Amino acid sequence: LPGKLTATTFALERPCCAFARHANASDTIWLAVAFADASSAFQNPPSRADVPLYGQLPTARSYMTLEMPAAAYACSVPSSGILRVGGDTACMREGGRDPCNGPLPSPGPYRVKFLVMGCHGPKAETRWSDPILLRRAGSPSAIDPEPTRPSSAPVVLASILASLGAALAAAAIAAVGAKTWGSLRRRDSGTRRSYRTHHIPPVLPQPLPPGCRCSPPGLGCLAPRPPALPATK
Repeated sequence: LPGKLTATTFALERPCCAFARHANASDTIWLAVAFADASSAFQNPPSRADVPLYGQLPTARSYMTLEMPAAAYACSVPSSGILRVGGDTACMREGGRDPCNGPLPSPGPYRVKFLVMGCHGPKAETRWSDPILLRRAGSPSAIDPEPTRPSSAPVVLASILASLGAALAAAAIAAVGAKTWGSLRRRDSGTRRSYRTHHIPPVLPQPLPPGCRCSPPGLGCLAPRPPALPATK
């Protein structure tokens, strides 16, 4: 159970439907609490008037508390009920009222059992529980007021892990950048157009001297042909 043990209390699950064949509507069910080394010497009280009370715990080493009607443990009651032993701090102020469920005075260990009490005394009981040891409070003199400083090993390990993480991140960024740059270069090379690095104007043909016409290479200029004569009949 969460928070089952403290320095002065412990919790129990309510044993619903455990006394259906042994208890009547007029019966009551008690919880007997005893130090573990004194549980074997515990004697069931013959009547309610003889029930050992909380105030007798330091001397009698046992007491009975949490008196409830048998209907509180019926099968119809949800099994999630919790009984907290030692949770009634008013017992210390009221001088051990009956029945008292005051804080437990020491870590124990303790044992508990349930006891069915009728008009003529005990009718049924459970076995004693395993020893229950409460939490121990630390001595104030043993508590170091200075905050605990971390050792150098975790700091070095954290630095190494941080450096590795930064290196991996840089490598990933570089790989992504190289891949992006390569794809851009390939795209630019596929769409590039040809161009001239220098503008050279075309050479225009030189005009021929008057009275010359072009001849095959190496023959110079030829005289112009005489005009053709008209044909005669």
